[in-house]
Amino acid sequence: MKILLLGSGGREDALAWRLSQCGSCAELHVAPGNPGMARWADEVHALDLGDTAATVRLAQGIGADLVVVGPEAPLVAGLADALEEKGIACFGPGKGAAMLEGSKSFTKRLCDAAGIPTAAYRETASVEAALAAIDAFGVPVVIKADGLAAGKGVTVATTREEAEAAVRAAGDAPLVIEQFLEGEEASLFALCDGETVQFLASAQDHKRVGEGDTGPNTGGMGAYSPAPVLTDDLARRAMLEIVTPTAAWLAAQGMPYRGVLYAGLMLTPEGPKLIEYNVRFGDPECQAIMPRIAGDLAATLRAVAEGRLAEADPLALEEAHVMTVVVAAKGYPARAASGGAIEGIEAAEAEGAIVFQAGTARAEDGTLVASGGRVLNVTAAGASLADARAGAYAALDRIEFGDGFARRDIGWRELERDG
Repeated sequence: MKILLLGSGGREDALAWRLSQCGSCAELHVAPGNPGMARWADEVHALDLGDTAATVRLAQGIGADLVVVGPEAPLVAGLADALEEKGIACFGPGKGAAMLEGSKSFTKRLCDAAGIPTAAYRETASVEAALAAIDAFGVPVVIKADGLAAGKGVTVATTREEAEAAVRAAGDAPLVIEQFLEGEEASLFALCDGETVQFLASAQDHKRVGEGDTGPNTGGMGAYSPAPVLTDDLARRAMLEIVTPTAAWLAAQGMPYRGVLYAGLMLTPEGPKLIEYNVRFGDPECQAIMPRIAGDLAATLRAVAEGRLAEADPLALEEAHVMTVVVAAKGYPARAASGGAIEGIEAAEAEGAIVFQAGTARAEDGTLVASGGRVLNVTAAGASLADARAGAYAALDRIEFGDGFARRDIGWRELERDG
């Protein structure tokens, strides 16, 4: 089949790498792509992902049998619906179901309606209402922007002053104020075709920019899969109490969910509770999951898009542990330096790793340079998490990027647990 993969980040590079290896993938087209994705694709197309009509025309023009949507914004804008109207299969939910990520308040109301365990909350649309909600919950408290925020719209405030600063910075924008949940976070990924729901994989990421999980939130500084803290029993419980009821509620409302459903969970003493949903693969979690997938991923994604997941061969996962470490440009997550030269990717991959590219571009002279905040994802597999970590950092040390930095402690909490 001909596949059109949309996106230009590390997540999409990992998807392109994996899809290009599938027997059912005859042609892989990417748009707008990046230099890393060009290694795996048959053709790279210039495209403004914010232009739904242009995206549909591109899919029609290349005769795409399947469109795989990497980022969330096109889905929230209704791209899957526009493709469906033209008879093109899309791996990604329609606009209605994509509100799971497009609106925190939508998800909270769904949890109320479907009886899904989550934190207590209040919706607010003014500074005064938000401050009143904070006073009702006390600190620590969680403050969330209601709409899309590229993974950085959450403040976990530990003091009243910090909470007030976050609220005043948002002004009278819609917010969701949540009770703080005690526990450890984990990510669960499931495939859903509108009716059938299947567990895919677990992962844990590191959101904070600094070592020891300190400093401001980012889009993610590293991740590993599987997440041992999300045991088989806890994963089954999360599927039964959270993911499956969500898919059933959406289907009952005439919004069948087709794509990957990413549940951010808090593992509390009472059991797993939903923090939030995302309607696409996580970044950088995807980079840690793709090397674990055995079988024909492309065929499975098409089965999801066409509502045939129950008929497809289940995707098996390799027993390996995988870790990905983000190399970011100095200044990230604030004003990131751009234009810095990058060398040593081939040397890093000679160590047995795979380096997925995120914020990269080619200079006029062909040099690979940084063009975003998160630049590279150095990814390695091993028989244990410690082995995967050793492989990732050995490879990272072969990369020359003077304007970059990386956390050196990805996986620290799990490795400390292992002793």
